[in-house]
Amino acid sequence: MDEFKTLEEFKSGCGYEIDTGWYPRVTRILEIKAKPALYRFYGKVSSFAEGERIKNQSAVEGTLIHETAEKIFLNQPVDVPESIEASISALRNFMSEKKIHVDPEYVEARLVNHEHRYAGTLDAIALIDGKLGILDIKTSQEIYRDYNLQTSAYLAAMKDDVKGLETRWILRIDQSRPCIFCGGFLRNKGGRPQIKIQWNDPVMRSCRHEWGAMQGHIELKESPYWQEDFTAFLGAKKLWEWENAEWLTKAGYLK
Repeated sequence: MDEFKTLEEFKSGCGYEIDTGWYPRVTRILEIKAKPALYRFYGKVSSFAEGERIKNQSAVEGTLIHETAEKIFLNQPVDVPESIEASISALRNFMSEKKIHVDPEYVEARLVNHEHRYAGTLDAIALIDGKLGILDIKTSQEIYRDYNLQTSAYLAAMKDDVKGLETRWILRIDQSRPCIFCGGFLRNKGGRPQIKIQWNDPVMRSCRHEWGAMQGHIELKESPYWQEDFTAFLGAKKLWEWENAEWLTKAGYLK
């Protein structure tokens, strides 16, 4: 966990001031949970500092895709940086093919759950295949189960405010360069090139790869059954409160 020097630093770094008071935010709460994929990543890089550099650069790249996608959701003009053209082109095509409708009122919208006392920021609420749900954008190399904790907290906070809200999706946006010979691909996230192949395939293992043009990839995963995930989120929240009890007491959040 981060070391905070002042109460204001803790409050601004971990939550939001809402009209009814200060609330911790969902993504900060979920940092309490172990992340095996992240630990494996750090184990593969040359040093902790290198891992931090890659992680921070990846975060910047992910933010750029988020911000561009949000402008598209709002039908706002947008200049797409060359570095993410493939991803955004794939997103536009996917939205058109699936006839996805995004409610502009809930793009990058603040939410709060007064009963369980947490806050967050939605990426979007969307209508997909006739169902209305939470839509959360990710730019990771795969869809991790952990994401269900975040979206369950969002759905629990919004279900009474948005009529017909019934499900949630992770929309993963990515890009890579395919090998023109074997079907493997080269993914460069955070300035860290990675070759992705099936290691049990002798053709892929022995291939002298030649990389084609960058291609965007879209993956949409629905998880309609959210209650069990929300119970797990509340467990993580309880642990996070225990870990940060001193600051939370000073903030008046805990008695």
